Amino acid sequence: MRILLLADIHSNWPALSAINETFDACLFLGDVVDYGSDPVPCIDWVRRYATAVVRGNHDHSVAQRVLMRPAGTFRRISAALRPHHFRVLSDDHLTWLARMPVTRYLTLGGHRLLLVHATPRDPMDEYIPDSEEQWQQRLEHVNVDFVCVGHTHIPMHLHLPNTQVINPGSVGQPRDGDPRAAYAVIDRGEVQMHRVAYDIDQCIDHMRQSGIDEEIVQKSEQILRTGGRTTTSALNEL
Repeated sequence: MRILLLADIHSNWPALSAINETFDACLFLGDVVDYGSDPVPCIDWVRRYATAVVRGNHDHSVAQRVLMRPAGTFRRISAALRPHHFRVLSDDHLTWLARMPVTRYLTLGGHRLLLVHATPRDPMDEYIPDSEEQWQQRLEHVNVDFVCVGHTHIPMHLHLPNTQVINPGSVGQPRDGDPRAAYAVIDRGEVQMHRVAYDIDQCIDHMRQSGIDEEIVQKSEQILRTGGRTTTSALNEL
């Protein structure tokens, strides 16, 4: 079985549409919305193709119509994009976001998987990088073959004594210095990490056509073109 893992699309349709993979199942690990300006086709794609999904912190905030305080780079971008999301998303889209589960256990191809956006202890908000010790503590009572997470926007694959932890990285807003869309594939039990280039110009043009403030567009463009390299210190703004 070939399983496609996607996370942190963040309303970036050009990035999502650049991924051209065959798969038997698709698992989405949260944050389909926010930061970008084209949430509708992203949500529609995930609803059509994802076998299982979990809710991210941005999915939750948009579903609840939370307005951000514009403090810090990422929060300023969210504050500018939230009103646009509320204009273009239907009640059906918002209801779907609100009903996404925060954790999901399932078995595919004989493998047991746990899906969660952040960590099992704090499914939508806790930030843990590639620390084997911290992840081992969080997974002490978790009995699965693969734990699939998102949230950090940084690809990660850890081999722990009883499980593997996979973060496919971010489709729509990478923050590891590589601007290409990131995703992962589990192919017959083997984990493959992938990157694909996409049309960043198209993403930026859509923001301008959507009436987003030019300062916000320029900040977004810097993040997208550098793969977040200039802003990775702002981890508390996820």
